[in-house]
Amino acid sequence: MNNVARVEQNQELAAPVQMEGATLLSVISRAAADPGTDVEKMERLMLMYERVEAKRAESSFNDAMSDAQSRMRTIGADANNPQTRSKYASYGKLDKALRPIYTDNGFSLSFDTGNDAPEGCVRVLCYVSHKAGHSRTYHVDMPADGKGAKGGDVMTKTHAVGAGMSYGMRYLLKMIFNVAVGEEDVDGNEPDAPDNAELDWIATAELMDSLDAYKTRKAEVVEAYGDATRVPKSVLAAFNKRFAELKVSAK
Repeated sequence: MNNVARVEQNQELAAPVQMEGATLLSVISRAAADPGTDVEKMERLMLMYERVEAKRAESSFNDAMSDAQSRMRTIGADANNPQTRSKYASYGKLDKALRPIYTDNGFSLSFDTGNDAPEGCVRVLCYVSHKAGHSRTYHVDMPADGKGAKGGDVMTKTHAVGAGMSYGMRYLLKMIFNVAVGEEDVDGNEPDAPDNAELDWIATAELMDSLDAYKTRKAEVVEAYGDATRVPKSVLAAFNKRFAELKVSAK
């Protein structure tokens, strides 16, 4: 089926809904002008009309969401996280790229906090409304206990809640419109190209000639980066590959 045929088919499917709404509205108008109209029948007609209009509004919401996402592209990272040595797209960068598109398609966003978040978390809500009348609510629970990666207290409760809300808004904005950051979206961070130190560690892994040397050099790598979770994936891959080779040769 070509594009023209699809459009004609969609119009044919939408026409009964539009006609049904117009017909019901006409019937309701006539009934309202008749002093002898049964009140219960009038209420049932109103409920039917509301359901038809709600369905029409939801269909318009979905069509507009599809159009908006078709215009959105991958967004480059513009901020650095010194604790994880990673890059991410800030809320400002996301907003600058996305707001003109979603508002042009009839959407508006508003944020709030909600109840029932797990202990130590803040629930961030986003109300997505469309000019046709339909709206949806999205939410995400973000940690707000003030703990760092190693479990220590790194910020006050007030700061932690604010940080959780900020992270929640950024993640929701990406999730609602299915937006990718950088060439590969890794928890909102764009991977770095290997620097000289990283390349040196990869080359060193290939030179290890025993399991003891492997353990010693692996410990040096972790110490150099401060934490095992901060070691670049490319370095870990090189060490894991060499470890597998050394185990085979040791048998």
